[in-house]
Amino acid sequence: MLTTAASDIARAVDALATVVLGKRETIRLSMACVLAGGHLLLEDLPGLGKTTLSQALARVLALDYQRIQFTNDLLPADVVGVSIFDREQGDFQFRPGPVFTQVLLADEINRGTPRTQSALLEAMAEQQVSVDGETRPLPEPFFVIATQNPATHTGTYPLPESQLDRFLMRLSLGYPDPDAERDLLLGGGVAPETLTPVLDPQRFLALSAEVSQVRVADALLDYVQRLIAFTRSEDAFAVGLSPRGALALLNAAKAWALMADRDHVIPEDVQAVLAAVVAHRVIPAASFAGDGRALVELMRTQVDVVAG
Repeated sequence: MLTTAASDIARAVDALATVVLGKRETIRLSMACVLAGGHLLLEDLPGLGKTTLSQALARVLALDYQRIQFTNDLLPADVVGVSIFDREQGDFQFRPGPVFTQVLLADEINRGTPRTQSALLEAMAEQQVSVDGETRPLPEPFFVIATQNPATHTGTYPLPESQLDRFLMRLSLGYPDPDAERDLLLGGGVAPETLTPVLDPQRFLALSAEVSQVRVADALLDYVQRLIAFTRSEDAFAVGLSPRGALALLNAAKAWALMADRDHVIPEDVQAVLAAVVAHRVIPAASFAGDGRALVELMRTQVDVVAG
């Protein structure tokens, strides 16, 4: 029998699976990402459900939700807010931007200019924004779900490594399988706005706190450190995993363990989240014929679970 934590998370995943059909594994990874306190990047072709998944997540968790459509004329002030002179008050009044929410959808983030993209960096890293010399905290919880089209699409500005590193996971939904697509064509699936919240913000924060209490044995830490060291020493990697990336991997594995109704992390938890956490953080060397996901597969095959 599942513990209360695992049962609550499973009910949330089940609800999301009625909206985004045939993508339970991606949904579970998305849930692990936000439970671990991370930001989520969804990269895929248009029309595959990226925006739908973000709306459904906010609805299931009963969190405040705002959406920003990134375009090349979007300004940083359109994201964080701006101070406007109030004639009646005789001074400047701050008008908060859409970033002052609990779930922020940055839709097609790579269509915004680098200057506007960077407006999110402080919010993502420190859960606050600085405007006109004043620091303003953001609500709790706060996480960004960003969508982007593949970099090969015209009119896109690739996210720099420093900003990619702020996203705990990068996921792709991909095309639905034939059975899920048939259900969709027959009118199956639930609209996000019709979902009944499964958790409330207080319960979500409590579950996030439980993630931090999941135990990690020394042997598991040894395994994680071998994975990290491999990315920094193997010639196939031009850039290895940063300390922030290492922490992200461990936290995501803890969330996955909690979802599996365990109070400790096992190597399978690390393997389950490895590609989603690591692939966008590592850069292949010029001599390596492959991308970040190919590097992750190299890690899987070359790094032993047991000490060697």
